[in-house]
Amino acid sequence: MFAPQPAQAAPEEHILKNPPLLELRQEPIPSQELLSAPMLGGFSGQGEKRYDLKIKYIEAQLRNPGRGENVYENVKLRGYVGTDTNPDTPYVGPTIEVNPGDTVRINLENNLPEVPGCKVSPEDINIPHCFNGTNLHTHGLWISPTGNSDNVLLSINPGEKFQYEFNIPPDHPAGTFWYHPHRHGSTVLQVASGMAGALIVRGDRKPEKFPFQTETPLYKHGDIDTLLAGLKEIEGNEMLERVLVFQQIPYACLDRNGKIKEKKEDGKVVAWVCDSSDTGGIEFYKDSKKNELFGPRTWEESGRYTSINGEVIPTITDAKAGQIERWRMIHAGIRNTISLEFRKLNGSAANFLQAADADRYISENCTGEPIPYFVIADDGLTRSQAWETELTTLQPGYRSDALVVFPEGGEYCVVDKAASAEATVGTEAESRQLLAVVNVQAEEDVTNFETYVKDKLVAAAKAAFANDFGVKSRVIRDLNNNLELSLFTPHPDITDAEVANTNGQELAFFIDVSRQPTRFEVSNVIGQYFNPKPYDPNRVDRELKLGDAEEWTLQSYFVGHPFHIHVNPFQIVKILDPAGKDVSDPNAIDDAGGKSDPQYPGLKGVWKDTLWIKTLMPGKSYPEGVYTVVARTRYQRYIGEFVLHCHILDHEDQGMMQNVSIVLPSGLSK
Repeated sequence: MFAPQPAQAAPEEHILKNPPLLELRQEPIPSQELLSAPMLGGFSGQGEKRYDLKIKYIEAQLRNPGRGENVYENVKLRGYVGTDTNPDTPYVGPTIEVNPGDTVRINLENNLPEVPGCKVSPEDINIPHCFNGTNLHTHGLWISPTGNSDNVLLSINPGEKFQYEFNIPPDHPAGTFWYHPHRHGSTVLQVASGMAGALIVRGDRKPEKFPFQTETPLYKHGDIDTLLAGLKEIEGNEMLERVLVFQQIPYACLDRNGKIKEKKEDGKVVAWVCDSSDTGGIEFYKDSKKNELFGPRTWEESGRYTSINGEVIPTITDAKAGQIERWRMIHAGIRNTISLEFRKLNGSAANFLQAADADRYISENCTGEPIPYFVIADDGLTRSQAWETELTTLQPGYRSDALVVFPEGGEYCVVDKAASAEATVGTEAESRQLLAVVNVQAEEDVTNFETYVKDKLVAAAKAAFANDFGVKSRVIRDLNNNLELSLFTPHPDITDAEVANTNGQELAFFIDVSRQPTRFEVSNVIGQYFNPKPYDPNRVDRELKLGDAEEWTLQSYFVGHPFHIHVNPFQIVKILDPAGKDVSDPNAIDDAGGKSDPQYPGLKGVWKDTLWIKTLMPGKSYPEGVYTVVARTRYQRYIGEFVLHCHILDHEDQGMMQNVSIVLPSGLSK
C-alpha cells in the first residue's frame, strides 16, 4: 500500500509517451466468476479479443508546476488498472486496440468500496449519488446499446464483476474513439479522476472498385489507415502516431472543517492548495461550505493543469522536421474547452509554470507564427476533405485526427489558445495555457505545407494502391483536388429524399436556475413552446423507427452545451448564428456578437457524435443569441434503449439527459 509522502521532486524528465496498450488476456476466466453469460471458447484468437479492466482507488502523485519544477502532490483517486498500466501515470486508462469484425470481451471488476447509505435509486435520481457504482461506455462505437454491450443503463456496483461483449461489425469505421464510465449520478467524479482511455479501431480495408459497369465508376470505400500506411513504403518507417488523451483532474484538499483549501489574491480564488502532508481527492460535488468541485468557474479557480496521457506540460522528444505525424487527440476532460495550436518557441522552455502566468509566458516565449496542420477525421470519422487549419477546438467528448508537420528544427509550444466566454464550457473567457513543448530535430525543412503534404500523400497512394490502377488513379485525383478523401469516408451523405417523409426531431438544452436545486433539463420542442424536463430513467423521451433517417434541429437556451448521442453518428447540414448566417461553411466567419469563433467553419457535411450547441452570453433568451444546428442521422442496424445528453458530465449527472428507444417499425406506440 502506498504511504502518502510529502510533495517532492521526481528525478525523471516529463517525456510524453503514448498510453500503454491494454494487454490481451491469454487465459479464460471461469464463467462462475462473472455475472454475465459464460464465455465461449478458451483463449483470445483471431477476431476475438479479451481484456481485464479493474477499477480501484489508486494512491499516487500528480505534478503541480505551480509549486515548482518537479513538485508532485499526493492524491487518492479512482482509476482503471489493466495489464501494463503505467504506474507513473495511473490516472489515464490503457489504450484498447480492436479491428472491424472483432468480438471484444472486457471483464470489468469494480474493486471500489461500498458507499455507506448509498441508494441506487434515490428519491431524486438527478442528485449525484453512489459515487462508486460504475459501468463502461465505448464513446462513439457503432454497436448495440443493450444487454451486455454498450449499455449505460447498467450499474456495476462495488464488489461486482461483469463481462461486456462488444460485437464490432465488419463495416465499422476505423478511427479514434474512447471509453469511460457512464453510470448516472457518478459519471463526472469518475471521469474527473482520470477514468478514461483511448479506444482505437484499426482498419486495413482498401477502397475497391465495383465490378459492374456504370457511366461513373462506383467504389466501395476503405480505411484512411491504408493510405497512411503507404507512407512507410516511401519513407521506410511507420508513420509516427501520437495518442493524446487530454484530461482535467480537479482534485482538492480539505481543511479540518471540510472546506476546499484555497489561495486568494485580491479576494479572488486563484488556486486550490494542498500542503505537503495532504492527500487530494474527488469525493463530492460541493464541500461543507457549498463550494463546488464542478461548476462554470471551478477549473480556473483550481489552478490545475490539463494533462496529456497523465503528464503535465510534458516534452515531446522524437519529432523530426518534415516528418508527417498522426495526432489522435481525445478530449477526455470534464470542463474546459481546448483550442489547440502550435507556435515556434523562441524563448526558454518552461519546466514549471503557474497557470495564472501562462499567458505572460506564451506572449514572451511562444512568439512564432502558428503552424498549419490538416484535420482528417472528427470523432473518429474520416472527413471527405482534409481541413487545413491553425486551430482545432476540442470540446469535452470530441476527438480530432490531424496530420502534423513541423516545418523546421527547434522547439514548439503546444498551446491551448484563449477563447471567448460563449465558446467555452466554463461560460467565462479562457486565457492561454501551455499544454506541452515539442523538441523537433532538424532534418527536412518545409516551406509550402499544403504542397508538401499533398505530394507525400500522392506518393503514398501510388505505393499503397500500386496493384489497383483504378483505385490508385481515383485517390490521386482526389488528393490533387484540395486533398479530397472521398474514398475513405465511412458513411454516405444523407440526402433530402431520405428525410423527406419523416417528422424530424427537435431538442433544446436548458438550465432552470429559478428552482432549488437548479434543474438541468432537455426539451423535445424548440422555440416558444419548449417544454424542458429533467432526466427520468422510467420515461422514454424519443421513440424512433429502425431504418429511418431524420433531421434534427438543436438549440440551447441557457449557456452552451456539447450535444452527444449514442449509437448512430450524425451529419451536420448547417449551423446558423443568431442572424441566420450559416457559419459551418468552409469560408464562414462567425462574428455574431462582434467576435470571431473558429470552431464552426468547415463543419458542413462533417460526421460527428458530439457537437457544441452555442448560445451568446450573457443572459440572452430565445430567439436572441441562440444558434441553431441542423443535423441528420440514420437509425441503422441496432434496436434498443440508450441515451443522449450534454457532455458536460456534471450536467448529465444532474439531469440533462434523455432516454431514446429505437424500435422495429411494427413496434411503434400508437
